[in-house]
Amino acid sequence: MTRLAIGVDLGGTQVRAALVEEGGAIVARAETDTDAMAGPQAVLAQIEALAHGLAGTVDPARIVGVGVSTPGPVDTLTGVASDIPTLAGFAGFPLLAELRKRFGQPVSLENDGIAAAIGEWQFGAGQSLDHIVYVTVSTGIGGGVISDKRVVRGRKGMAGHVGHMVLEPCGAACPCGGLGCFEAYASGTALARRGRAAAAAHPGSFSGMACEAVDGRAIFAADRAGDPVAVRLVDEQAEWLGRGFVNLLHVYSPDIIVMGGGIAQEFDRLRPGIEAYIAQHAMPAFRDVPVLRAALGANSGLVGSAALAFLDRSQGK
Repeated sequence: MTRLAIGVDLGGTQVRAALVEEGGAIVARAETDTDAMAGPQAVLAQIEALAHGLAGTVDPARIVGVGVSTPGPVDTLTGVASDIPTLAGFAGFPLLAELRKRFGQPVSLENDGIAAAIGEWQFGAGQSLDHIVYVTVSTGIGGGVISDKRVVRGRKGMAGHVGHMVLEPCGAACPCGGLGCFEAYASGTALARRGRAAAAAHPGSFSGMACEAVDGRAIFAADRAGDPVAVRLVDEQAEWLGRGFVNLLHVYSPDIIVMGGGIAQEFDRLRPGIEAYIAQHAMPAFRDVPVLRAALGANSGLVGSAALAFLDRSQGK
């Protein structure tokens, strides 16, 4: 009888849950829009409803536990949320303890970037490798690191906030409150901001689209159509990603860098520019490290969350 785990991916926009087999295959899934402003108890009720709905479709004896990934910062060692900007009322909230009250199975909690790294390491692009860096490039930038076959969690379990390494001192403002962060330049939000500024400066670009309507999708669509303004923006995006990845190569010396998140849907277009930047600016010993798209796509975090339950069980936690 194949064992199952419930993986939950809590986000500011959606709560997603899945029944996942030990080999990483998703058996069933469910999702709902996050009641993000209603407070922790309302969000926990959503998680509980999704998980119990999935559990009711199989023999409960097959389910070994529940793994939950959450945006941070969250102290995953104590299970207490420091603050979650996209979810109201979570500052100082004992998230793990409250989750455990609601489930009859063991519950594990992980930062969403680390959970996605675990998913790709166990079942995706990083299988069989000892060292990987995962970077999610979406509304923001997050990540997770596997080094020497171990998950890098760091103090309070909050390692992997790669979006907040500084690339431009005194540069653009970042949502974290800092200046010049990787996220402030290479996230989907940053790309859209540059796109709106470019549309205002070049009214004929983007087929005359209104400035406020320009987002990442519009930029890549215009790039495919040969719009020179959009082409320049996408080339710049690849360069910013390459700049961040060079830093990660030098710090962690991984076997691969795995890129996930919404912007990774355009990975084939971005890859040449990323690789060109790495070839020019990385130290020679690091230039042969490949950058790959996340093999699990949008499910890296969801599958990684379920993998937490299997990993904890195998380690006797």
